[in-house]
This record gives sequence, C-alpha cells and structure tokens, in this order.
Amino acid sequence: MEQTTLKKQEGPVTGTVAPSTTKGAATCSITVNGKSYTVPKGKTILEAVSALGYSIPTLCHLPEVCSNASCGVCVVEVKGAKSLLRSCVTKVTDGMDIHLASPRVLTARRTNVELLLANHPKDCLSCLRNQNCELQSIASLLGIESIRFAQTRKRPLSLDTTSEALVRDPNKCILCGRCVAVCSEIQGVNVIDIMGRGSKSQVATFFFKGLGNVACTNCGQCALVCPTAAIVEKDHTGEVWKALQDPKKVVVVQTAPAIRVGLGEAMGMEWGALVTGKMVAALRRLGFSKVFDTQFTADLTIMEEGHELIQRLTTGGKLPMITSCSPGWIKFIEHFYPKSLDHVSTCKSPQQMFGAVAKTYYAEKMGIDPRDMVVVSIMPCTAKKYEAKRPEMMGAFHYWQARLNLLEKDKFYDVDYALTTRELARMLKQASIKFDALEEEEFDDPLGRSTGAAVIFGATGGVMEAALRTAYEVVTKKHLPSVDFEAVRGLDGIKSAEVDLNGTKLKVAVAHTLKNARVLLEQIEKGESPYAFIEIMTCPGGCLGGGGQPIPTNTEIRKKRAESIYREDSRKGIRKSHENPAIQQLYKEFLKEPLSHVSHELLHTHYTERGVY
Repeated sequence: MEQTTLKKQEGPVTGTVAPSTTKGAATCSITVNGKSYTVPKGKTILEAVSALGYSIPTLCHLPEVCSNASCGVCVVEVKGAKSLLRSCVTKVTDGMDIHLASPRVLTARRTNVELLLANHPKDCLSCLRNQNCELQSIASLLGIESIRFAQTRKRPLSLDTTSEALVRDPNKCILCGRCVAVCSEIQGVNVIDIMGRGSKSQVATFFFKGLGNVACTNCGQCALVCPTAAIVEKDHTGEVWKALQDPKKVVVVQTAPAIRVGLGEAMGMEWGALVTGKMVAALRRLGFSKVFDTQFTADLTIMEEGHELIQRLTTGGKLPMITSCSPGWIKFIEHFYPKSLDHVSTCKSPQQMFGAVAKTYYAEKMGIDPRDMVVVSIMPCTAKKYEAKRPEMMGAFHYWQARLNLLEKDKFYDVDYALTTRELARMLKQASIKFDALEEEEFDDPLGRSTGAAVIFGATGGVMEAALRTAYEVVTKKHLPSVDFEAVRGLDGIKSAEVDLNGTKLKVAVAHTLKNARVLLEQIEKGESPYAFIEIMTCPGGCLGGGGQPIPTNTEIRKKRAESIYREDSRKGIRKSHENPAIQQLYKEFLKEPLSHVSHELLHTHYTERGVY
C-alpha cells in the first residue's frame, strides 16, 4: 500500500495512511426523463442519476459491497437499446437518452418483484425485519397489491440454527448475493456461496454444514447487508425478559461504547446520535438492577493489555502483540492462522472482563451470590453472542468453585446474554418507552465509571490510541503533550504509526475488516512484520460498524458514529485509562496489580486452533 507521512499536531506519534488523489474526470452528456445533464464518464447509470437527484429501486446492489445485476429491479429504458438495461452495471455513454419510469420499466420491475414474492414467506407481521425490509418497501413502492405467480417451491427449506450468533432462513433469501459478497470481498472468509442451479439455487455453507460448523467468524456483516430476514441475529430478548421478571435474580447490564452512537438510530433519531444518558435511563426503565458500562472494563483492558505489551517488549516476548478485543477476529485467526496465535494478547475482551469482575469483585462487595446474578451485555456485535458461550469464559465460576464448594451443576458463564443494538431497540419499543423524551441519567458506580480512552474503543484505531495514551506515560513517566493520536484514526483499511518511547521507536498498525487483517498476518507468518503492536477489528469502521448495529449501516453512517465517539471522548474529564479512579480502586481492593495472579485467573485466557472446515 502506497503511503505518505501525515502532518499532525506535536506529540510522540507520527503515522501513515494511504494518500487520496483527485483527478479531473471527463464528462458526457445524457438525457434523463427528457432533461439534459452533464455527468462524469465511467459512472454507471445508477450512480449518475442518483447524483442528479433521481432514485432507482435496487435489491442486489449495495454500494461498497455488491452489484451483480441479479434482481432486475433497477432496470431502465434507454432509447435505441434492444432491451431494458440494468442500471447498476451499465455505464453512461455520451448522448444516452434514459427513461426511469416508462410503462415498460414499471411493468418489468413489478414482474421481477412479484416473481421474488411468489416463493417468499408471507409472515411479514411476525418477521424481525418487518418495516425494515427492502423487499417489503420496494413492493409497496411499486404498488404491488397481489401476486400473479404460483409458488414453485414445493416444501420449505430448513433453517440453519447451528450458530450461537446467527440464524439463516433460506426461504426468505432472494439470491441477491450481498451476503456472499460481504463475506468474500470485505471479510475474505468465504464461508457461504450460492449453491445449485436454476430454481434449486440457494445460499449455503460448505456441504450445507451450517454456519456453526464451518469457519464462520459470526461477524454478522451478512445480516447487516441482507435486504430481507434471510440472515438475522439469534434473538435472546425472551430469555432476558424472563430474567428481568424473576425476583430471585439480580440482573445487571453493561453497554458497549458503540451502542451510545447506534441506539438512537434504531429509535428513530438521526445517524450517529449520541444518546448515552437516554440509553442509561431507558435501561433502568426496563428493570435492570444496575446499569453499568463496558467502558469500565475497556479501561481495565488497557491496563492489562498495556502492561502485557510492556512485559513482552522488556522480556523478549512474542512480537508483534495483537489486540484481542474483537471476538470475530479471534475466531478468524483460530481458523486461518493458528500458527500466529501466540502473537495475540491473552487479555479477554472488555465484555468478558466485565462479566468476570461483576460476578466476583462486585458480587462479593454487594453480598450477592454469583449464581443469582445475571449479566446482560448490549453489544454492536453478533460475535459477542458466540464469545459469551465459549467454554473459556467461566472465570468467575472457577474463582468461586473452591471458595463456595460449587458443583459442576452450578456452572455459569461470566456473561449470560449478549444482545445486539437491534434487540435492545425491540425491547424498548415493546416496553412502550418513549426514548427521545427521556431525561439523561448517569451510570451506576463503581462499574459504570470510565474515561475517554474507553469511549474510543468503539471506533477502529480506538484501542490502539487508548493503549498509547497509557503505555507512553507508564514507560516514559512523562505527561503526554496531546492525547489525540490522529495517525491511527479514520477509515483507511490499514494505518501505521511510530511511537517514540524515551528514544525507542515503536511501530504500530491498525486494521479493520478481516481481509485487511490477512495482509498483516501474512507479513507475520513470513517474518516480515515491522510492527511491535497491532490492533485488529473485525468489522468495517470497528465496533460502530458491527453486525448487530441498526440497518442500514454504510460509510456515511459510520463516519457520523465515529464523530460522536470522538466527541464524547473530548468531553470526558479523564481521558486516560490508568487515571480512572474506579480502576485504581479495583486494583487496590481486589486485583492488586496488572498481570497479577487474580488478573490472570479472571481477565486472561487462551485460544483454540480450529480447522477451516
């Protein structure tokens, strides 16, 4: 990747990102619905007319992800052409005379959508994507009131429920190819593809094994781009409602950084709305005993991970060290690059650290039997559902096992349920909570106190920046001139920077999406990596673009969410993890010091080598 040095404010970090270039583009003249326009050459009809203020319906097309002309919904009529043209793949040419809504175009669009609806289940009212389904919206847009075609599918296809995180319903699939494209082109995982031919075509996994039995990372990007409900998160709202209604249970909740910039959208507010206080108020109204913040253990993660990095640097440990906060990324390396597992930090993710601390330190402090505590996490990520059920994530049970003489039947996970942003939004609506009218409230102490460093975990580069804020001051014993490390911010796929630690130059890198992770892992396995520390996030943009976030999520929306993340960071009174007084108290009262015996028992883990199939 070609790179150029950034100009940035004074500080201990310099960085590189891919440069952008703007060149003058040639133009051509076209006519759209009888009006003349000049547009850039090389654009598709869809791109050109969209920039002119027209809207063409699409199903298989999705900017940045997929444009395979399979659905036929975007057809337009071009004078002189023998047939209707699919606007998502047809380039504009000089003199092109385009008609977007001629009788021929509208008839073709209706016919194509009716053919899709013929085999589609008629359970819209009970579907998770009801009122947020692109097929439903386009059918309404085209005025389709009845379907002229008979169903050709003789019997329903089986649901794929093998995954802890996702459910696939092939009966609702319209073969748009978006999920296949995002899995292969954006993530580079390739666990699903279109199998069969003709009327027997369907999206499936290798040998129809199911998502839970192949190298799926549970990232949920497929669910995020699916236009229908053919792939959705595995819903756990029923279990959480049941726990909230059980008087014997103490149900606490933690919220990931990215939720505060995504939940508002799901509740009808603008993109990237920062709703931290309203979110806390809403969770209290749902009935949670305490409303805590995953950002508390994001700060804790920095303490453990930062000291682990320093330990590796000073004792000749395995470098580069790679972050371990993103469960989709962890499963990816377990499947595809198991030889590099010892490069990954042994730290659990903030979600899992929270569960372990809540069911030990906090439970003991408050006199709660850990078996009676239910920990619910609100996450932007479907992979968190899988992570919560990993057998390694029972640190609190093992901590109490000897102390309370617990039996095998008493086993419990550190985190009981992980809900996505979308699931929480459904619960708030079911509870008749008028979200935008709520007064802002504060998190509960002590597990609700956090710093600006923890907030930015929600954006790509945030974990790296938070770690640098602490590592720099711990190593140099000097005050940072600026805590804003611009070099590791932004949506470039791979970013790098150099940190000066008392004369020692430390090279670091940041990557988001698993396809970009491959680039850095290939360097490591070839022995060519120049880095000491690497941050990898599974999803585009980091957690704020997670597979459990509101639909739609695109680059423009990710940028809005990132702006809000950094705005909250700038407003925090404390912006460095090691200065969080609640974290300092946790070490004083319970953990003693970073990387202590208790820390390793509760906050660190190991990984598993997995096969590709």
